[in-house]
Amino acid sequence: MTQKSMSKEEYLNKVKDLDTTSEAPKVLEDTDFLTIAKERRSVRQYDPDYKINESEIRELLETAMLAPSSSNLQPWRFLVIEDQKEKERLSPIANGQQQITEASVVIAVLGDKKAYKNADQIYSQIAEKGNMPEDVKEMYVNSILENYGNFPEAKLTRIAMIDGGLVAMQLMLAAKAKGYDTVPMGGYDEAEFVKAFDVPEDYEPVMLISLGKGTKAGFEKTRLPLDDVVRWNHY
Repeated sequence: MTQKSMSKEEYLNKVKDLDTTSEAPKVLEDTDFLTIAKERRSVRQYDPDYKINESEIRELLETAMLAPSSSNLQPWRFLVIEDQKEKERLSPIANGQQQITEASVVIAVLGDKKAYKNADQIYSQIAEKGNMPEDVKEMYVNSILENYGNFPEAKLTRIAMIDGGLVAMQLMLAAKAKGYDTVPMGGYDEAEFVKAFDVPEDYEPVMLISLGKGTKAGFEKTRLPLDDVVRWNHY
């Protein structure tokens, strides 16, 4: 007898029922990187009354933006959704996941597929700091405009998604270091999100991240054995 599969909404919301964790997220006394990486969890239950102020959100985003990117083009873009009415408008697009409306903010990480057009601005800043001669800057900018400008759409999208993933992970680790919790989400209707929130056509949705003060620690991490995923030198 074939078992009936769950709908996407049922699947995404069943997680909170399966989570039998009773403790609150751990308050970290040691915020060195290895501790942060080990203790970060995907938290889906938040204190809906806790608000993170704008200056803290800005600090977290500025830390996240220290992540590396292809040719330093920094294609990440962020839509910070903190208004409760806007979070409620987002909720059905994200299959009613409770963290959408309960977390302090939802940050949509987007990738600009045409970020290469900012090459002159970025490399001019580098040259102005004395870290690159002007003639070398011009060479870099011209090469970027020529190469990236001729990349197919699929490659530009891939670059935006990879760099968006890097900045998203850095954001989640920065949040944990500051005593906050997060959960990355891909379970939403991307096309409807783009339409509802007027996302520019050159921006590729990477993920949504709920950010706030968690009330339950979330699932303890379970990972495949290292030797199942690592090979040395060749396959």
